[in-house]
Amino acid sequence: MAVQEQRTRYDVRYCISRLILLWDVDGGLTQIDKYLYSSEDYIKCGALLACGIVNSGVRNECDPALALLSDYVLHQSNNMRIGSIVGLGLAYAGSNREDVIELLLPVLSDSNSSLEVIGQTALALGMVAIASCHGEVTSTILQTMMDKSETELKDTHSRFLALGLALTYLGKQEEASPAIEALKVVGDPLGKMAATLVEVVAYAGTGDVLKIQKMLHLCSEHYEVSRDDNKKDKKEKQEADAKKLEAETGIAQQMVAVIGIALIAMAEELGAEMALRSYANLLRYGEPCIRRVVPLALAMLSASNPKLEIIDTLSKLSHDSDSEVAHNAIFAMGIVGSGTNNARLANMLRQLAQYYHKDANNLFMVRLAQGLVHLGKGTLTLSPYHSDRMLMSRVAVGGLLGVIVAFMDVNNLIIGKSHYLLYHLVSAIQPRMLVTFNEDLKPLPVPVRVGQAVDVVGQAGKPKTITGFQTHTTPVLLAHGERAELGTNEYTPLTPVMEGFVILRKNEDMEE
Repeated sequence: MAVQEQRTRYDVRYCISRLILLWDVDGGLTQIDKYLYSSEDYIKCGALLACGIVNSGVRNECDPALALLSDYVLHQSNNMRIGSIVGLGLAYAGSNREDVIELLLPVLSDSNSSLEVIGQTALALGMVAIASCHGEVTSTILQTMMDKSETELKDTHSRFLALGLALTYLGKQEEASPAIEALKVVGDPLGKMAATLVEVVAYAGTGDVLKIQKMLHLCSEHYEVSRDDNKKDKKEKQEADAKKLEAETGIAQQMVAVIGIALIAMAEELGAEMALRSYANLLRYGEPCIRRVVPLALAMLSASNPKLEIIDTLSKLSHDSDSEVAHNAIFAMGIVGSGTNNARLANMLRQLAQYYHKDANNLFMVRLAQGLVHLGKGTLTLSPYHSDRMLMSRVAVGGLLGVIVAFMDVNNLIIGKSHYLLYHLVSAIQPRMLVTFNEDLKPLPVPVRVGQAVDVVGQAGKPKTITGFQTHTTPVLLAHGERAELGTNEYTPLTPVMEGFVILRKNEDMEE
Protein backbone atom coordinates (compact mmCIF):
# COMPACT_ATOMS: atom_id res chain seq x y z
CA MET A 1 0.00 0.00 0.00
CA ALA A 2 2.80 2.41 0.96
CA VAL A 3 4.69 1.56 -2.25
CA GLN A 4 1.55 2.23 -4.33
CA GLU A 5 1.04 5.61 -2.60
CA GLN A 6 4.68 6.51 -3.24
CA ARG A 7 4.26 5.66 -6.94
CA THR A 8 1.15 7.81 -7.33
CA ARG A 9 3.14 10.81 -6.09
CA TYR A 10 6.03 10.34 -8.55
CA ASP A 11 4.22 12.31 -11.25
CA VAL A 12 3.72 15.28 -8.92
CA ARG A 13 7.36 15.28 -7.77
CA TYR A 14 8.65 15.48 -11.34
CA CYS A 15 6.14 18.23 -12.19
CA ILE A 16 7.27 20.29 -9.19
CA SER A 17 10.88 20.13 -10.37
CA ARG A 18 9.75 21.39 -13.82
CA LEU A 19 7.62 24.19 -12.37
CA ILE A 20 10.93 25.90 -11.53
CA LEU A 21 11.57 26.00 -15.31
CA LEU A 22 8.17 27.56 -16.13
CA TRP A 23 8.26 29.42 -19.50
CA ASP A 24 11.82 28.17 -20.22
CA VAL A 25 10.91 25.86 -23.11
CA ASP A 26 14.41 24.97 -24.36
CA GLY A 27 16.01 24.52 -20.92
CA GLY A 28 12.98 22.76 -19.47
CA LEU A 29 12.45 20.20 -22.23
CA THR A 30 16.14 19.26 -22.18
CA GLN A 31 15.83 18.26 -18.51
CA ILE A 32 12.44 16.55 -18.94
CA ASP A 33 13.55 14.42 -21.91
CA LYS A 34 15.33 11.72 -19.86
CA TYR A 35 12.18 11.01 -17.80
CA LEU A 36 10.14 10.28 -20.94
CA TYR A 37 12.14 7.04 -21.35
CA SER A 38 11.46 5.81 -17.80
CA SER A 39 9.95 2.34 -17.31
CA GLU A 40 7.75 3.69 -14.46
CA ASP A 41 4.36 4.86 -15.77
CA TYR A 42 3.98 7.44 -12.99
CA ILE A 43 7.35 9.08 -13.73
CA LYS A 44 6.55 9.15 -17.44
CA CYS A 45 3.08 10.57 -16.73
CA GLY A 46 4.67 13.34 -14.61
CA ALA A 47 7.14 14.10 -17.41
CA LEU A 48 4.29 14.47 -19.92
CA LEU A 49 2.45 16.87 -17.62
CA ALA A 50 5.73 18.74 -17.08
CA CYS A 51 6.01 19.27 -20.87
CA GLY A 52 2.67 21.06 -20.78
CA ILE A 53 3.64 23.13 -17.72
CA VAL A 54 6.90 24.34 -19.30
CA ASN A 55 5.04 25.39 -22.48
CA SER A 56 2.15 27.08 -20.63
CA GLY A 57 1.52 30.57 -21.98
CA VAL A 58 4.38 30.31 -24.50
CA ARG A 59 3.86 30.32 -28.27
CA ASN A 60 6.59 28.39 -30.08
CA GLU A 61 6.90 27.86 -33.85
CA CYS A 62 8.13 24.29 -33.33
CA ASP A 63 5.10 23.29 -31.18
CA PRO A 64 7.14 20.96 -28.92
CA ALA A 65 4.21 20.26 -26.56
CA LEU A 66 1.94 19.04 -29.37
CA ALA A 67 4.74 16.94 -30.90
CA LEU A 68 5.63 15.25 -27.58
CA LEU A 69 2.15 14.77 -26.09
CA SER A 70 -0.02 13.86 -29.11
CA ASP A 71 1.18 10.21 -29.17
CA TYR A 72 -0.07 9.56 -25.62
CA VAL A 73 -3.60 11.01 -25.85
CA LEU A 74 -5.10 7.59 -26.72
CA HIS A 75 -2.48 5.51 -24.85
CA GLN A 76 -3.63 2.18 -23.35
CA SER A 77 -2.72 3.44 -19.84
CA ASN A 78 -5.22 5.94 -18.39
CA ASN A 79 -2.48 7.54 -16.29
CA MET A 80 -0.51 8.36 -19.45
CA ARG A 81 -3.65 9.75 -21.04
CA ILE A 82 -4.22 12.08 -18.09
CA GLY A 83 -0.61 13.35 -18.16
CA SER A 84 -0.73 14.18 -21.86
CA ILE A 85 -4.29 15.60 -21.90
CA VAL A 86 -3.80 17.90 -18.90
CA GLY A 87 -0.42 18.92 -20.37
CA LEU A 88 -2.06 19.86 -23.69
CA GLY A 89 -4.77 21.81 -21.85
CA LEU A 90 -2.13 23.86 -20.00
CA ALA A 91 0.17 24.34 -23.01
CA TYR A 92 -2.53 25.57 -25.41
CA ALA A 93 -4.95 27.28 -23.00
CA GLY A 94 -6.74 30.14 -24.73
CA SER A 95 -5.25 29.34 -28.16
CA ASN A 96 -8.49 27.90 -29.70
CA ARG A 97 -6.27 25.71 -31.92
CA GLU A 98 -8.34 23.43 -34.16
CA ASP A 99 -5.60 20.77 -34.41
CA VAL A 100 -5.43 20.45 -30.60
CA ILE A 101 -9.23 20.31 -30.29
CA GLU A 102 -9.48 17.62 -33.00
CA LEU A 103 -6.80 15.61 -31.19
CA LEU A 104 -8.69 15.70 -27.86
CA LEU A 105 -12.32 15.22 -29.00
CA PRO A 106 -12.04 11.44 -29.80
CA VAL A 107 -11.02 10.74 -26.18
CA LEU A 108 -14.53 11.67 -24.96
CA SER A 109 -16.12 8.87 -27.01
CA ASP A 110 -13.34 6.28 -26.58
CA SER A 111 -14.59 3.18 -24.74
CA ASN A 112 -11.28 2.70 -22.90
CA SER A 113 -11.39 6.16 -21.30
CA SER A 114 -12.24 6.18 -17.60
CA LEU A 115 -14.54 8.90 -16.23
CA GLU A 116 -11.47 10.63 -14.77
CA VAL A 117 -9.87 10.80 -18.24
CA ILE A 118 -13.13 12.03 -19.79
CA GLY A 119 -13.46 14.74 -17.12
CA GLN A 120 -9.89 15.98 -17.66
CA THR A 121 -10.37 15.91 -21.45
CA ALA A 122 -13.47 18.10 -21.13
CA LEU A 123 -11.56 20.51 -18.89
CA ALA A 124 -8.61 20.61 -21.32
CA LEU A 125 -11.00 21.29 -24.22
CA GLY A 126 -12.64 24.04 -22.17
CA MET A 127 -9.24 25.63 -21.48
CA VAL A 128 -8.14 25.46 -25.13
CA ALA A 129 -11.47 26.81 -26.48
CA ILE A 130 -12.10 29.16 -23.56
CA ALA A 131 -14.67 31.93 -24.20
CA SER A 132 -15.03 30.88 -27.85
CA CYS A 133 -18.49 29.19 -27.80
CA HIS A 134 -16.85 26.49 -29.98
CA GLY A 135 -19.77 24.53 -31.47
CA GLU A 136 -18.06 21.14 -31.82
CA VAL A 137 -16.59 21.23 -28.30
CA THR A 138 -19.88 22.20 -26.62
CA SER A 139 -22.00 19.70 -28.58
CA THR A 140 -19.56 16.81 -27.92
CA ILE A 141 -19.37 17.53 -24.17
CA LEU A 142 -23.17 17.83 -23.95
CA GLN A 143 -23.63 14.53 -25.81
CA THR A 144 -21.11 12.84 -23.49
CA MET A 145 -23.07 14.08 -20.44
CA MET A 146 -26.36 12.81 -21.91
CA ASP A 147 -24.89 9.36 -22.58
CA LYS A 148 -23.72 8.80 -18.99
CA SER A 149 -25.63 6.60 -16.56
CA GLU A 150 -27.08 7.85 -13.26
CA THR A 151 -24.19 6.31 -11.32
CA GLU A 152 -21.61 8.00 -13.54
CA LEU A 153 -23.38 11.37 -13.22
CA LYS A 154 -22.91 11.12 -9.44
CA ASP A 155 -19.17 10.47 -9.78
CA THR A 156 -16.99 13.32 -8.51
CA HIS A 157 -15.04 13.51 -11.80
CA SER A 158 -18.21 14.25 -13.78
CA ARG A 159 -18.13 17.85 -12.48
CA PHE A 160 -15.23 18.55 -14.86
CA LEU A 161 -17.51 17.82 -17.82
CA ALA A 162 -19.69 20.67 -16.56
CA LEU A 163 -16.68 22.94 -16.01
CA GLY A 164 -15.26 22.24 -19.48
CA LEU A 165 -18.61 23.17 -21.02
CA ALA A 166 -18.90 26.29 -18.85
CA LEU A 167 -15.43 27.59 -19.76
CA THR A 168 -16.33 27.74 -23.46
CA TYR A 169 -18.98 30.34 -22.50
CA LEU A 170 -16.79 32.38 -20.11
CA GLY A 171 -18.05 35.98 -20.11
CA LYS A 172 -20.45 35.38 -23.02
CA GLN A 173 -23.63 36.12 -21.00
CA GLU A 174 -26.78 35.53 -23.14
CA GLU A 175 -24.93 33.32 -25.63
CA ALA A 176 -24.88 30.56 -23.00
CA SER A 177 -28.71 30.27 -22.96
CA PRO A 178 -28.92 27.39 -25.54
CA ALA A 179 -26.45 25.30 -23.52
CA ILE A 180 -28.39 25.93 -20.28
CA GLU A 181 -31.61 24.79 -22.01
CA ALA A 182 -29.87 21.69 -23.43
CA LEU A 183 -28.64 20.73 -19.93
CA LYS A 184 -32.25 20.19 -18.80
CA VAL A 185 -32.05 16.84 -20.63
CA VAL A 186 -29.06 15.71 -18.53
CA GLY A 187 -29.94 13.72 -15.41
CA ASP A 188 -29.49 15.03 -11.88
CA PRO A 189 -27.46 15.84 -9.85
CA LEU A 190 -25.08 16.84 -12.67
CA GLY A 191 -27.68 18.49 -14.95
CA LYS A 192 -28.83 21.30 -12.64
CA MET A 193 -25.36 21.76 -11.17
CA ALA A 194 -23.91 22.12 -14.71
CA ALA A 195 -26.63 24.61 -15.70
CA THR A 196 -25.84 26.79 -12.67
CA LEU A 197 -22.09 26.54 -13.38
CA VAL A 198 -22.53 27.54 -17.04
CA GLU A 199 -24.70 30.49 -15.97
CA VAL A 200 -22.26 31.91 -13.38
CA VAL A 201 -19.22 31.43 -15.64
CA ALA A 202 -21.05 33.14 -18.53
CA TYR A 203 -21.56 36.20 -16.30
CA ALA A 204 -18.05 36.14 -14.71
CA GLY A 205 -16.72 39.61 -13.97
CA THR A 206 -19.91 41.39 -15.09
CA GLY A 207 -21.17 42.40 -11.64
CA ASP A 208 -24.73 41.45 -12.68
CA VAL A 209 -26.83 42.13 -9.55
CA LEU A 210 -29.82 40.01 -10.69
CA LYS A 211 -27.62 36.93 -11.13
CA ILE A 212 -26.07 37.44 -7.68
CA GLN A 213 -29.57 37.69 -6.16
CA LYS A 214 -30.51 34.45 -7.94
CA MET A 215 -27.43 32.69 -6.50
CA LEU A 216 -28.19 33.99 -2.99
CA HIS A 217 -31.75 32.67 -3.34
CA LEU A 218 -30.36 29.21 -4.22
CA CYS A 219 -28.18 29.37 -1.09
CA SER A 220 -31.21 30.09 1.13
CA GLU A 221 -32.82 26.67 0.45
CA HIS A 222 -32.58 23.89 3.04
CA TYR A 223 -31.99 20.26 2.03
CA GLU A 224 -31.90 17.15 4.21
CA VAL A 225 -30.23 13.97 3.00
CA SER A 226 -32.29 11.11 4.45
CA ARG A 227 -30.51 8.02 5.72
CA ASP A 228 -31.25 4.60 4.19
CA ASP A 229 -33.67 2.46 6.13
CA ASN A 230 -33.85 -1.22 5.16
CA LYS A 231 -37.30 -1.67 6.75
CA LYS A 232 -39.08 0.56 4.21
CA ASP A 233 -41.26 -1.04 1.56
CA LYS A 234 -40.57 -0.59 -2.15
CA LYS A 235 -42.75 2.50 -2.64
CA GLU A 236 -41.35 4.31 0.40
CA LYS A 237 -37.83 3.41 -0.66
CA GLN A 238 -38.43 4.96 -4.11
CA GLU A 239 -39.75 8.14 -2.49
CA ALA A 240 -36.75 8.27 -0.17
CA ASP A 241 -34.36 7.80 -3.11
CA ALA A 242 -36.10 10.61 -5.02
CA LYS A 243 -35.80 12.93 -2.01
CA LYS A 244 -32.15 11.98 -1.56
CA LEU A 245 -31.41 12.74 -5.23
CA GLU A 246 -33.21 16.09 -4.93
CA ALA A 247 -31.14 16.95 -1.84
CA GLU A 248 -27.87 15.98 -3.54
CA THR A 249 -28.82 18.08 -6.58
CA GLY A 250 -29.68 21.08 -4.40
CA ILE A 251 -26.43 20.79 -2.42
CA ALA A 252 -24.36 20.63 -5.64
CA GLN A 253 -26.21 23.71 -6.96
CA GLN A 254 -25.62 25.61 -3.71
CA MET A 255 -21.88 24.93 -3.78
CA VAL A 256 -21.64 26.28 -7.34
CA ALA A 257 -23.84 29.27 -6.44
CA VAL A 258 -21.47 30.31 -3.62
CA ILE A 259 -18.51 30.28 -6.01
CA GLY A 260 -20.68 32.05 -8.59
CA ILE A 261 -21.29 35.08 -6.35
CA ALA A 262 -17.52 35.70 -6.14
CA LEU A 263 -17.03 35.02 -9.83
CA ILE A 264 -19.65 37.57 -10.87
CA ALA A 265 -18.74 40.22 -8.26
CA MET A 266 -14.93 40.12 -8.43
CA ALA A 267 -14.59 42.77 -11.18
CA GLU A 268 -15.06 45.89 -9.08
CA GLU A 269 -14.46 46.93 -5.46
CA LEU A 270 -18.04 47.79 -4.47
CA GLY A 271 -19.41 44.45 -5.66
CA ALA A 272 -16.61 42.61 -3.86
CA GLU A 273 -17.40 44.45 -0.59
CA MET A 274 -21.08 43.53 -0.88
CA ALA A 275 -20.17 39.90 -1.63
CA LEU A 276 -18.04 39.83 1.55
CA ARG A 277 -21.07 40.83 3.62
CA SER A 278 -23.16 38.12 1.98
CA TYR A 279 -20.48 35.52 2.77
CA ALA A 280 -20.44 36.61 6.43
CA ASN A 281 -24.17 35.81 6.61
CA LEU A 282 -23.72 32.50 4.75
CA LEU A 283 -21.03 31.45 7.22
CA ARG A 284 -23.35 32.20 10.17
CA TYR A 285 -26.59 30.74 8.87
CA GLY A 286 -25.67 28.59 5.84
CA GLU A 287 -25.73 24.81 5.46
CA PRO A 288 -22.52 22.80 6.09
CA CYS A 289 -21.97 22.36 2.33
CA ILE A 290 -22.07 26.17 1.92
CA ARG A 291 -19.60 26.75 4.77
CA ARG A 292 -17.15 24.37 3.07
CA VAL A 293 -17.15 26.39 -0.14
CA VAL A 294 -17.11 29.95 1.28
CA PRO A 295 -13.28 29.92 1.82
CA LEU A 296 -12.81 28.98 -1.86
CA ALA A 297 -15.16 31.79 -2.91
CA LEU A 298 -13.17 34.28 -0.81
CA ALA A 299 -9.99 33.06 -2.56
CA MET A 300 -11.61 33.65 -5.97
CA LEU A 301 -12.83 37.08 -4.89
CA SER A 302 -9.46 38.28 -3.66
CA ALA A 303 -6.68 36.32 -5.41
CA SER A 304 -3.24 37.81 -4.61
CA ASN A 305 -4.92 40.58 -2.59
CA PRO A 306 -4.52 39.83 1.15
CA LYS A 307 -7.18 42.06 2.71
CA LEU A 308 -7.10 42.06 6.50
CA GLU A 309 -10.76 41.08 7.00
CA ILE A 310 -10.47 38.13 4.56
CA ILE A 311 -7.26 36.88 6.18
CA ASP A 312 -8.86 37.01 9.65
CA THR A 313 -11.98 35.16 8.45
CA LEU A 314 -9.88 32.42 6.82
CA SER A 315 -7.66 32.18 9.89
CA LYS A 316 -10.72 31.42 12.05
CA LEU A 317 -12.03 28.87 9.55
CA SER A 318 -8.63 27.12 9.39
CA HIS A 319 -9.30 25.79 12.93
CA ASP A 320 -12.85 24.63 12.13
CA SER A 321 -14.07 21.27 13.44
CA ASP A 322 -15.18 20.30 9.89
CA SER A 323 -12.00 19.01 8.21
CA GLU A 324 -13.14 20.10 4.72
CA VAL A 325 -13.71 23.69 5.90
CA ALA A 326 -10.22 23.70 7.45
CA HIS A 327 -8.57 22.26 4.31
CA ASN A 328 -10.26 24.80 2.04
CA ALA A 329 -9.57 27.73 4.38
CA ILE A 330 -5.84 26.94 4.56
CA PHE A 331 -5.60 26.61 0.78
CA ALA A 332 -7.59 29.85 0.36
CA MET A 333 -5.05 31.63 2.59
CA GLY A 334 -2.39 30.61 0.05
CA ILE A 335 -4.42 31.89 -2.94
CA VAL A 336 -5.30 35.19 -1.23
CA GLY A 337 -1.65 35.86 -0.36
CA SER A 338 -0.07 34.27 -3.44
CA GLY A 339 3.13 35.99 -4.54
CA THR A 340 2.84 38.77 -1.93
CA ASN A 341 5.31 37.53 0.72
CA ASN A 342 2.74 38.84 3.23
CA ALA A 343 4.41 38.67 6.65
CA ARG A 344 1.14 38.35 8.61
CA LEU A 345 -0.03 35.42 6.46
CA ALA A 346 3.39 33.75 6.58
CA ASN A 347 3.34 33.94 10.39
CA MET A 348 -0.21 32.50 10.55
CA LEU A 349 0.83 29.59 8.33
CA ARG A 350 3.90 28.87 10.49
CA GLN A 351 1.63 28.68 13.54
CA LEU A 352 -0.78 26.40 11.64
CA ALA A 353 2.14 24.11 10.71
CA GLN A 354 2.91 23.68 14.41
CA TYR A 355 -0.78 23.24 15.31
CA TYR A 356 -1.34 20.53 12.66
CA HIS A 357 2.07 18.83 12.87
CA LYS A 358 0.37 15.45 13.56
CA ASP A 359 -2.35 15.83 10.90
CA ALA A 360 -0.79 14.87 7.53
CA ASN A 361 -3.64 16.22 5.37
CA ASN A 362 -3.86 19.64 6.99
CA LEU A 363 -0.06 19.89 7.10
CA PHE A 364 0.00 19.19 3.34
CA MET A 365 -2.41 22.12 2.84
CA VAL A 366 -0.29 24.39 5.04
CA ARG A 367 2.88 23.61 3.06
CA LEU A 368 0.99 24.23 -0.17
CA ALA A 369 -0.28 27.60 1.12
CA GLN A 370 3.21 28.58 2.30
CA GLY A 371 4.59 27.88 -1.17
CA LEU A 372 1.83 29.99 -2.78
CA VAL A 373 2.42 32.97 -0.45
CA HIS A 374 6.08 33.02 -1.54
CA LEU A 375 5.23 32.29 -5.20
CA GLY A 376 8.24 33.12 -7.38
CA LYS A 377 9.92 34.66 -4.28
CA GLY A 378 7.28 37.39 -4.43
CA THR A 379 7.61 38.27 -8.13
CA LEU A 380 4.51 36.44 -9.46
CA THR A 381 0.75 36.79 -9.01
CA LEU A 382 -2.43 34.74 -9.50
CA SER A 383 -4.70 37.77 -9.95
CA PRO A 384 -6.74 37.39 -13.17
CA TYR A 385 -7.00 41.16 -13.69
CA HIS A 386 -4.43 43.34 -15.46
CA SER A 387 -4.07 46.72 -17.23
CA ASP A 388 -5.18 48.71 -14.15
CA ARG A 389 -7.83 46.03 -13.44
CA MET A 390 -9.65 46.97 -16.65
CA LEU A 391 -9.09 43.62 -18.39
CA MET A 392 -9.70 40.06 -17.18
CA SER A 393 -7.39 37.23 -18.22
CA ARG A 394 -9.81 34.47 -19.21
CA VAL A 395 -7.13 31.79 -19.08
CA ALA A 396 -6.22 32.83 -15.51
CA VAL A 397 -9.89 32.63 -14.44
CA GLY A 398 -10.12 29.18 -16.09
CA GLY A 399 -7.02 27.96 -14.23
CA LEU A 400 -8.30 29.22 -10.86
CA LEU A 401 -11.73 27.67 -11.48
CA GLY A 402 -10.17 24.31 -12.37
CA VAL A 403 -8.50 24.12 -8.96
CA ILE A 404 -11.42 25.60 -6.98
CA VAL A 405 -13.93 23.13 -8.50
CA ALA A 406 -11.53 20.30 -7.55
CA PHE A 407 -11.44 21.61 -3.94
CA MET A 408 -15.23 21.35 -3.78
CA ASP A 409 -14.53 17.66 -3.12
CA VAL A 410 -11.13 18.05 -1.50
CA ASN A 411 -11.04 14.64 0.25
CA ASN A 412 -11.63 12.55 -2.89
CA LEU A 413 -9.66 14.67 -5.38
CA ILE A 414 -6.84 16.77 -3.92
CA ILE A 415 -6.07 14.62 -0.88
CA GLY A 416 -6.89 11.52 -2.95
CA LYS A 417 -5.12 10.54 -6.17
CA SER A 418 -5.99 13.59 -8.30
CA HIS A 419 -3.56 16.07 -6.71
CA TYR A 420 -2.21 16.85 -10.21
CA LEU A 421 -5.26 19.14 -10.55
CA LEU A 422 -3.34 21.71 -8.51
CA TYR A 423 -1.19 22.38 -11.60
CA HIS A 424 -4.09 24.19 -13.27
CA LEU A 425 -2.87 27.16 -11.23
CA VAL A 426 -0.01 27.37 -13.75
CA SER A 427 -2.42 29.03 -16.21
CA ALA A 428 -3.05 31.87 -13.73
CA ILE A 429 0.62 32.53 -12.84
CA GLN A 430 2.00 35.72 -14.35
CA PRO A 431 4.75 38.22 -13.41
CA ARG A 432 3.73 41.29 -11.41
CA MET A 433 6.79 43.40 -12.20
CA LEU A 434 7.18 46.41 -14.47
CA VAL A 435 10.13 46.04 -16.87
CA THR A 436 11.04 48.73 -19.40
CA PHE A 437 12.82 48.22 -22.74
CA ASN A 438 14.09 50.46 -25.52
CA GLU A 439 12.94 50.02 -29.12
CA ASP A 440 15.66 47.39 -29.70
CA LEU A 441 14.10 45.33 -26.86
CA LYS A 442 17.10 45.84 -24.59
CA PRO A 443 16.45 46.51 -20.86
CA LEU A 444 16.30 50.25 -20.13
CA PRO A 445 16.34 51.25 -16.42
CA VAL A 446 14.36 54.48 -15.92
CA PRO A 447 12.92 56.23 -12.83
CA VAL A 448 9.20 55.54 -12.21
CA ARG A 449 6.79 56.74 -9.53
CA VAL A 450 4.86 53.89 -7.86
CA GLY A 451 1.84 54.63 -5.65
CA GLN A 452 -1.76 53.73 -4.87
CA ALA A 453 -4.01 54.08 -7.93
CA VAL A 454 -6.63 56.85 -7.82
CA ASP A 455 -9.88 56.64 -9.81
CA VAL A 456 -9.94 59.77 -11.99
CA VAL A 457 -12.80 58.83 -14.33
CA GLY A 458 -14.99 61.86 -15.08
CA GLN A 459 -12.70 64.37 -13.36
CA ALA A 460 -11.89 67.59 -15.19
CA GLY A 461 -8.37 68.65 -16.20
CA LYS A 462 -5.35 66.43 -15.50
CA PRO A 463 -5.82 65.05 -11.97
CA LYS A 464 -3.12 62.99 -10.25
CA THR A 465 -3.55 59.27 -11.03
CA ILE A 466 -1.50 58.01 -8.06
CA THR A 467 -1.11 59.04 -4.43
CA GLY A 468 1.53 58.40 -1.79
CA PHE A 469 4.09 57.49 -4.42
CA GLN A 470 7.75 56.52 -4.12
CA THR A 471 10.31 56.83 -6.89
CA HIS A 472 12.12 53.66 -7.97
CA THR A 473 14.24 52.58 -10.93
CA THR A 474 12.84 49.82 -13.16
CA PRO A 475 12.41 46.88 -12.92
CA VAL A 476 9.95 47.32 -10.00
CA LEU A 477 7.25 45.14 -8.42
CA LEU A 478 3.63 46.36 -8.50
CA ALA A 479 1.35 45.20 -5.68
CA HIS A 480 -2.45 44.94 -5.92
CA GLY A 481 -4.00 48.41 -6.39
CA GLU A 482 -0.69 50.08 -7.26
CA ARG A 483 0.01 52.05 -10.42
CA ALA A 484 3.24 53.33 -11.98
CA GLU A 485 3.98 56.39 -14.09
CA LEU A 486 7.22 57.52 -15.73
CA GLY A 487 9.34 59.81 -13.56
CA THR A 488 11.18 61.38 -16.50
CA ASN A 489 10.28 63.27 -19.68
CA GLU A 490 13.21 61.74 -21.54
CA TYR A 491 11.13 58.80 -22.78
CA THR A 492 7.51 58.18 -23.76
CA PRO A 493 5.83 54.78 -23.30
CA LEU A 494 4.25 53.03 -26.32
CA THR A 495 1.42 51.73 -24.13
CA PRO A 496 -1.11 53.72 -22.07
CA VAL A 497 -0.72 51.40 -19.06
CA MET A 498 2.62 51.09 -17.27
CA GLU A 499 2.43 47.42 -16.36
CA GLY A 500 4.31 44.25 -17.34
CA PHE A 501 6.71 44.75 -20.24
CA VAL A 502 6.73 48.32 -21.59
CA ILE A 503 8.65 49.63 -24.61
CA LEU A 504 9.90 53.22 -24.32
CA ARG A 505 10.69 55.61 -27.15
CA LYS A 506 13.09 58.53 -26.90
CA ASN A 507 11.19 61.80 -26.55
CA GLU A 508 12.33 63.87 -29.50
CA ASP A 509 10.48 67.01 -28.28
CA MET A 510 12.54 67.18 -25.09
CA GLU A 511 15.18 69.92 -25.10
CA GLU A 512 18.71 68.66 -24.71
